[in-house]
Amino acid sequence: MNFLIRTLLSSIAVIIVSYLLPGVEVDSFLVAVIVAVLLSLLNMTVKPVLIILTIPLTVFTLGLFLLVINALIIMLADGVVPGFEVAGFWWALLFSLLLSLTNSLLSELSGTDRKS
Repeated sequence: MNFLIRTLLSSIAVIIVSYLLPGVEVDSFLVAVIVAVLLSLLNMTVKPVLIILTIPLTVFTLGLFLLVINALIIMLADGVVPGFEVAGFWWALLFSLLLSLTNSLLSELSGTDRKS
């Protein structure tokens, strides 16, 4: 049940951030749900592999390369999900930052991040 609530909150966050950024388009709420699920799957599978492969670069940039990895994950989702469009790398980077912030705020407001 907690996964379903987090997915719906992430979908709402995708919609909110797409309204804020002109370089990101989401066609419908169903597309936002698909994007939220795909991003969670990519973050569980592809992102750890990319982090391990880029450890030297991440250390050299003092962790800032992790932002690039997040943007690449967003762009990968853009290529897979029809109805989800990101105009370029910089929009993907900004989208990932705002999505993370919005997810945190929505989780805090809903109380789903509390350990009970």
